[in-house]
Amino acid sequence: MVDERIRVVIAKPGLDGHDRGAKVVARALRDAGMEVVYTGLHQTPEQIVETVVQEDADAVGLSVLSGAHMTLFARLTELLRERGVDDVVVFGGGIIPEEDVPELERIGVTGIFTPGATTTDIVEWVRTHVGEPAGA
Repeated sequence: MVDERIRVVIAKPGLDGHDRGAKVVARALRDAGMEVVYTGLHQTPEQIVETVVQEDADAVGLSVLSGAHMTLFARLTELLRERGVDDVVVFGGGIIPEEDVPELERIGVTGIFTPGATTTDIVEWVRTHVGEPAGA
C-alpha cells in the first residue's frame, strides 16, 4: 500500500530563535494526519532545500519572525528552482508586512500566515494547495 499522506517540512531559517509558532503549526499538521519534518532552529535555505529533497516533501513552510523574510524566501525558492523542484508548495508565516506579500507571491510563496491565523486555516490551506500545479 502506498502512503499518500501529505509530507510537509516545517523550517525555522536564519538566526531567529523563536520557534513556538513553528512547533504549533507542525503539531497541527501532524494531528491532521500529515507527515511532518521539523528541521529545528537556525537552518540555512540550503539545508532546508536539502531536507525537502531528501524527504520527498509535498510542501515546505517557513517561520520567519526576524524581518529577513524577503531574503530567506527568495533564496529558498531560487534553490528549489535550481534543483528542479517545481512540485513543492511553499508557504510561510510570521511577522510579514502586508506590502511584502505580492512580491513573495511573485517569487513562488503561495501562502502567507501572519499572527492571528488559526491552525485550522493552515491545515485546510495545505490540504487544498498540495498537488496543485505550480502557479495555480
